[in-house]
Amino acid sequence: MKCVPNSDRAVHDPVVYRTTIKDWPEGDRPREKLEHKGASFLSEAELLAILIRTGNKGTTALDLARHLLSDGRTLRDVAQMSVHDLKSRGIGKARATSIIAACELSRRLPSSTGKEKPVFHSPEDVANIYVAKLRDLKHEEFWVLLLTSANKLIADTMITSGTLNSSLVHPRECFQEALKQSAATVIFIHNHPSGNAEPSQEDIAITKQLVESGRILGIPVHDHIIVAGDTFTSFADRGLI
Repeated sequence: MKCVPNSDRAVHDPVVYRTTIKDWPEGDRPREKLEHKGASFLSEAELLAILIRTGNKGTTALDLARHLLSDGRTLRDVAQMSVHDLKSRGIGKARATSIIAACELSRRLPSSTGKEKPVFHSPEDVANIYVAKLRDLKHEEFWVLLLTSANKLIADTMITSGTLNSSLVHPRECFQEALKQSAATVIFIHNHPSGNAEPSQEDIAITKQLVESGRILGIPVHDHIIVAGDTFTSFADRGLI
């Protein structure tokens, strides 16, 4: 059995020996376990360990994964970490970018529905796809969903990224793609990283401006949805549109 001493220990600490993952029984190794049993049989730490790939001296990839999920942290917390956050917890730059890329793919998955585009009949239909995409972001993003007359999605486009205000969310940019792609109607959606789904006065003012611009252009605004964590607020439901 190959043993690796913990080189980060203080001089007076006792020597700690650890086996590397490749020395584990094959049935206990995360990659082999995934291959033979399927991903659903792996713990969250084991799945993270596969992304991390290799450990540091005296520390396995699984040790690093368990450290990421220690102190009450969840996968959702890990998904919100930056490269700097992950590096500060012992994850190298290349491995940190792999984790962030995997988390971003998971956010995009709900809106990746194959060749058949979704049809939105209600705010819940929009939320079912876009809450997962926006809920973990640490900054605000403002999107427009371009729809056909049957409310089928043509495309979604991010208008701006950053603090939402009227100088950034201008009707010209908001309706530019809608005009290019001959959208019949639009839905606007943005997130509140604070976790508070209540519309701000700025949100209300921007929405009124966009609704009026859509009326002039002949492109009705069906809704403006605010995502905050796992919750959302629909301006149409609130009678604000």
